[in-house]
Amino acid sequence: MSEAERLRLIALDADDLDVVSAFLQDAVLRAGDVRWLPRERRFALAFQRFPWESAGEKGFLQRMTQPRKLAALHFERVEKATCMGFDPARADRMLTLLSIRFDEKDPPSGDVFLIFSAKAAIRLSVECIEAQLCDLDEAGEAEPASAAQKAL
Repeated sequence: MSEAERLRLIALDADDLDVVSAFLQDAVLRAGDVRWLPRERRFALAFQRFPWESAGEKGFLQRMTQPRKLAALHFERVEKATCMGFDPARADRMLTLLSIRFDEKDPPSGDVFLIFSAKAAIRLSVECIEAQLCDLDEAGEAEPASAAQKAL
């Protein structure tokens, strides 16, 4: 994948986070591809995401067989991370991301919710929204666990 083909997004408010959420809709990850570094106040995930940005260029059958892209998402200024509806120790547990939502508490702080299928979620209590999403490789070219590490 060339540098020009790599998606790179920064989210600094709820509207930006909605854009990141749209690009990660239906992305999959293993629970083992999640990293929480409380001392650095950083939370990172490695996804295999569907390339929505090129989906309109192809026919339906071509879209369904299009390879996923390995992407890393990380949040800065995270004060607390809580997993709900799944055991993060089960590293092989597969999760499908449905959406990312921000609930503002005391502006600019609040909770970021990563909502997955099967009633699973991750809540990140953040000082403010500061997130980055970037493509790393085609999904078959690198291991997601190493991608989460690269995001840190």
